[in-house]
This record gives sequence, C-alpha cells and structure tokens, in this order.
Amino acid sequence: MLYRYPGGYAWQLRLSRTDIRRNEALYKLHNFLVAETAAGGVSRQETVSMIPPVVLDVQPHHKVLDMCAAPGSKTAQLIEFLHAEEDKMPTGFVMANDVDNSRCYMLVHQAKRLNSPCILITNHDSAVMPALEVTNEQNPGSTKPLKFDRILCDVPCSGDATLRKNPDIWLKWSTGNGNNLHGIQYRVLKRGCELLEVGGRLVYSTCSFNPVENEAVVHRVLQETGGSVQLVDVTAMLPGLKFHKGMTYWRPASKDMVFYEKYEDVPEKWQTVVRPQMFPPKPEDLPKYNLDRCIRILPHHQDTGGFFVAVFEKVSPLPWEKDIKPAETSEVKEEEKKEPPKKKRRMGGYREDPFVFFSGEEEDVYPSIKEFYDLQRDFNATCLLTRCHVGKKKNIYLVSPIVKDVVSLNEGKIKIINTGVKTFVRCDNKNMVCPFRLSQEGLQSITQFIGPKRRLRILKEDLILVLQNDNPSKPPDVKLFTEQTQALVKDFATGSCVLEYKEAGQDSNLELTLVGWRGVHSLRAYTATPDTVHYLRLLGADYSKYDVNKFKKASDVPDGETEANDVTETEPTESTSAAADESGTNGAGADTEMVEPSAS
Repeated sequence: MLYRYPGGYAWQLRLSRTDIRRNEALYKLHNFLVAETAAGGVSRQETVSMIPPVVLDVQPHHKVLDMCAAPGSKTAQLIEFLHAEEDKMPTGFVMANDVDNSRCYMLVHQAKRLNSPCILITNHDSAVMPALEVTNEQNPGSTKPLKFDRILCDVPCSGDATLRKNPDIWLKWSTGNGNNLHGIQYRVLKRGCELLEVGGRLVYSTCSFNPVENEAVVHRVLQETGGSVQLVDVTAMLPGLKFHKGMTYWRPASKDMVFYEKYEDVPEKWQTVVRPQMFPPKPEDLPKYNLDRCIRILPHHQDTGGFFVAVFEKVSPLPWEKDIKPAETSEVKEEEKKEPPKKKRRMGGYREDPFVFFSGEEEDVYPSIKEFYDLQRDFNATCLLTRCHVGKKKNIYLVSPIVKDVVSLNEGKIKIINTGVKTFVRCDNKNMVCPFRLSQEGLQSITQFIGPKRRLRILKEDLILVLQNDNPSKPPDVKLFTEQTQALVKDFATGSCVLEYKEAGQDSNLELTLVGWRGVHSLRAYTATPDTVHYLRLLGADYSKYDVNKFKKASDVPDGETEANDVTETEPTESTSAAADESGTNGAGADTEMVEPSAS
C-alpha cells in the first residue's frame, strides 16, 4: 500500500504488465484489474505519476485545467478528487486539453469509465490556450474571464526518467534533447500561470532528469513573473516519500556532450540551441526562487520511474496582467444576438457534432421524460444536451451547470471534443409510455432527481438474482423473486426503472443503484458486464462465470461463460423491451472504442 496517497487508496504491485498478463497463476488478478478498470473502480498508472494530482489538492468546487492531459490517467485522478463528496454534484469541473487530436480520444476513453458530468475535453495548443469566458455570478447578464483554481502542467518531455521501463530511450538519448523541449515547456507553464486564479495552485511536472527541462524552466518563469508566483513546499502532503530536493546548480550542454558554466562560453554555432535562460540563477539570487522546494524522485528511491514535480502558488496578478486594464464585463445586448454568427476558426482533426442544449422544459421530448421518471422540480432541464439539431434524439447527455456555461459561451473559441454523461437512451417500445430509458452511465448523476414511482428497493437475494442472469432473452420471471419484491412490482409500469439496495446493519454503508427494466412478466438489471461483476463482488455473491481462465483451451470452458474483459452491454430482447444502442461513449462525443492507453 502507498501510505502517502490520500486515504491509503493506492497500492503498488511489483509486477510488470507482462507478468500479470502472461502468468496463469495471476489470471484472477488480471481479470480483477480488467473488469474493475472498465467499471471505474480501479485506475492504473505508474506510481510516481500519481503524485502531481495529489499535491494539486483539488476540491469539489475548484475549476481545474489539465493542459497536456492525454492519455488521461492523471485526468482520471483529478475527476476522482473533484467527486470526493459522492452524494453531491461538484460545483467545479475539469477541463482536460491536449494538442493532439487523436490522443484526445484516449481522454474520452478514460473519462468514460468515471461517469462524470463535470468533465470537458478540448483540443488546443496549450501554449496558446484562448481566453475563455464564464457568466459573471454577480451580474448574470454579463461575462467575465475564466480563471482556474487548479492547473496541471504535465508537459511533453524527453522521458529519460523512464529509462527502466522504456529501454529504447537509451538509443535516442542525447544531452541536447532537453534543449529542444525547453521552449515549449516554458510557454506552456507561462500560459498556465496566466490562466491561474490569484490564490490558485499550479503543478509543473515531467518524467525527465534533465534540469534544463525542470529547474531551468521553473527558474525562468519565476524570474519573469517577479514574485507573482512562488514555489510551495508540499512535502507534508507526501509522508514517507523518498526524494531529492530541487537542484540549484547545473550546467547546460550542447549535443556534442560539452557542458558550459555560463552562456558566454557557448560557441556561436550552439548559441541558438543553448540559450541564456537555461543557466542556473546566480548564487546570490538563490534565496529568491526556493528551487530546493522542487521534488526530484529517482528510480531507486521507491522502485519506480523517475519524476520531477514543482508546485506553484499565484499570490498576485502577473506583471503584464497588472498593466492591462480589466475589460468591462460585456453585456449581452439584443442587437448583438441578431447579428449573423461570425465565421468560426478552422480546427484540425475530426469534425465534431454540435452540442445542442435543451431550451428548457418545453423541449419536445422532455415532458414525457419528466412525467414518466417523476423528475423533481429542482432538476435543471437546460443541462441536458444532444448532438444533433434535426432528426430523432438518440442519446441525451447531462452536464453540470458550470460545464454548460463554459460550453455555451466558448464553443466557437476552442474545439470541444467531448462532454456530458449519457443519461437517457431512445428506446422506442409500444409498451413504454416514455420513448427513453435510463442509462447506467448517468444514473449516479440523475438518481437524486428521480421520483419514487420509478424506484424499486429490492432485497439482496433479488438483486443477486437479476445480476447473475446473463441471458437477455430469458430475464428472471417475477415469480422467482421474494414476496416483498413481487408485491412492489405488481402494479409497477413497464419500462426503465431504478433498482436500489441498501445493506442492513450499522457497520455497513453499502448502497447500490443500478438501471433495471420491468417487463410484463420479468425484472432484470440493465448493466454492462464489468459493472455486473463489480456489484456481485460487493455483494459477496458468486461471479465465477465471469472469472474465466484464458489459459485453458476453449474446449475446457463451459458453455455460456464470458470473458471478464467483455465490456459490451447486453440488450433486453424480450417482447416488452426494445434493444437500444449502448455502444457509444459515455460522454457526448466520439463513438469509437479505444484501447486503454499506457500511463506515463
């Protein structure tokens, strides 16, 4: 167990991926990791890569920006910290950005597992992130610049601190690698400081040993910001972690392995590569910068990869921000609304479908949804969206109010790849009053607004019965359930519903909610296989049919067993429930299934 992780919720396995995948003795562990990762119960990444989100100290009300987010392991941590209060929707959000369009879909895959309505995935060069706007709470008719409370700058780097797990780096490494990256790293960090709210915290990190990529970048920004940002000592947040303090002296080198004490010693042919800003501060200036507050983790410290972390706090506006007069909040005028829309900036990558928010309770499909699911009055229908202007609404997604505000005001400024959690799915069925069923992905976000007439609180044995049924064509007949559940469903209308279970006993706080389907003569769960396995584990029930040993020959596996990593959600095929497409992503974005990326 990693005791330095909040709550002790992290474990370090001294096994490689290859060990886990290819060792038959570990097949149960492999099945557990695959299923729980798909269900969102486990996130896997390099141990030291988990440190930046921890020291960022994210709270549920924070506006968080991950500037170089792909493949998304750290983003997943940020989302988990944002949802620390599980029974409440956070008032903050996470914006995960990456410059590479194709890698943004890795972010979609990571966010999909966590089912959050508070995640926004964007595709932009983080060094020139545009100035975004949000509604001014003090004057709702105007806007104000969007500043973030927490920013993570896990910048592109040479990766030479991962030499143990990536031996190919030995063939490509040179002393000049860091020189080529110093500029972009500096620009990303500088832009992050500009987007940071005064009093906010920013974490700069790399998986490199090179001080030109680490302390030199930190020193350059500290020098230019003139005390507006300061390094913070966060060692108290990492008890038990072994590390070295940041370097205060280093010598930049050219590609020919020559090291230089000062810029004047650099030959003219290397002066465009080895720049003055790459050199350390003068000895008399060292106390101003506190570079020793940086954290350097070496592989032998904890049997991990190497890593560098620096934590900044913004104590006042940056010098160039002070010179700019604060723009008056822009009033939204009627004549401005009537102007034709300006031509949008052309963006690379795939063309994304629009984000079309509901206009309110008068939206054509909403009244039937509201009535059937007995939605409470305080539910904000304008936070629902679809991805089409015309035609049938197939999937309906839910976002938090702050995410809706950001998307509505900035869709033309930055390319938005994905947002929202799938909440309702079209299910045209002649026996169902409402043409939309609930989706398991969005249930946790909307369940608090669903009224009692679409809820069923069932007993443990009944919940196990519906979860262990893996044949969609033969769901459990109502007669197989306990008398208590039979009485509950007797007059229960056909269609989608919420199945609830609360474990009895003062020492237990286990509460489960999942999507169910009430057929004419049956009741079944509507969950994906990984979720099913997850719930059965929590209930202490038998899930052996899903725990398949892939090393056995196919002829040795009993009929009907499925692989534990099968994440396809089964569809109800009984006459009372129409099959609905569940192959899309969790958020309102691309529908491509992505392979889980390896974390840095």
